[in-house]
Amino acid sequence: MGSSRNPFPTRGACAKAGRVSHMFTGTFTAIVTPFHQGKVDEAALTRLIRAQIKGGVSGIVPVGTTGESPTLDFDEHIRVIELAVKVADGRIPVIAGTGANSTREAIYLTQRAETVGAHASLQVAPYYNKPSQEGLYEHFKAIAQSTRLPLMLYSIPGRCGIEIGIDTVIRLATDCPTVVSIKEAGGSCDRVSQLRAALPPKFTILSGDDSLALPFMSVGASGVVSVASNVAPRAVSQMVSRFLAGDLRGARKLHAKLFPLFRNLFVESNPVPVKAALALLGQMEAEVRLPLVPASAHCRTIVEQTLRDLGMLA
Repeated sequence: MGSSRNPFPTRGACAKAGRVSHMFTGTFTAIVTPFHQGKVDEAALTRLIRAQIKGGVSGIVPVGTTGESPTLDFDEHIRVIELAVKVADGRIPVIAGTGANSTREAIYLTQRAETVGAHASLQVAPYYNKPSQEGLYEHFKAIAQSTRLPLMLYSIPGRCGIEIGIDTVIRLATDCPTVVSIKEAGGSCDRVSQLRAALPPKFTILSGDDSLALPFMSVGASGVVSVASNVAPRAVSQMVSRFLAGDLRGARKLHAKLFPLFRNLFVESNPVPVKAALALLGQMEAEVRLPLVPASAHCRTIVEQTLRDLGMLA
């Protein structure tokens, strides 16, 4: 990928947060990892990424929760990032999910992601081992010091059992110039308001939930890391871009139209329903890896009807 085609700062250019904050505005698809007979389906992933670019998303986030990162081995994990970078070809940024509940593992994955050309890294709060806020601070600080990639923190207490405290986010934003954004999936507009009031304008906040994208943007968020945009990239992108452009009525209209999709893609554990939706649309197989299992008949019925109601299936 030639640097002349890449409008996104990488490596040494990422040292100043002001140069990269624009990267974290808009719609970022938390893209699924397609499988075929137990292996990563690279052809399907390539098609999906091209569809995201055509749909106008601001960027993609491979190997996050929606990408089933816990079930990928290290080589698969990095290969998915490498392929995403290759297919994106500088047209949109690739924000690689490289977080872990082991700091050494997160550093290893982040450095490898940087080597294969990722533009930024998504860093989830360590799960299961439940570190203190001081432990969280030291964890993210160590990762930031190990790479020149800009980092997006990811607070999702429903999955991790802890949230990244507001004071911890402030400390990291102050002490680590490349910690420039947070994906907020705690479900609280109050928390977004508190974060926005406490952080500099160049530090961006993204909703981690499609259904809360508009409420969060109304109090200072600048976009969404979206599951639904796997299925409807153009519509979700338009909803966000209309809001950011001041077209509140148009954004609310799209939110109302898309809300059943936002809701029904979570009738079972993510990414089971969204993979079922993409399979119904003929874009990939619905295969997931254990301990996830394929969508139940009830889930498939709900997802199929939702797609029909949106006019996406005949």
